Amino acid sequence: MTDTATASPLAEIIAARLTAALAPSQLEVRNDSHLHAGHSGDDGTGESHFSVIVESPAFAGQSRVARQRAVNQALADLLSTRIHALAIKASAPGE
Repeated sequence: MTDTATASPLAEIIAARLTAALAPSQLEVRNDSHLHAGHSGDDGTGESHFSVIVESPAFAGQSRVARQRAVNQALADLLSTRIHALAIKASAPGE
């Protein structure tokens, strides 16, 4: 199940990338940019700060760091160009 809260074009791209890379059983992508308007990293696009909650069988047996690395890898080019901040909550089913 995928939920893109506070939808934006970039949130939809993030959701598509994470879906392709991790086949999540649950995914929520939230655009938090409005909470950071005028702060460092706010580029004025309204698409600079995001939170993701992702549950995936791919995370079973992985450490918190390994899970975050997997998310970061799936979004690497976006993190270097379009995303200023990304909060990640990653879990395996049943956790």
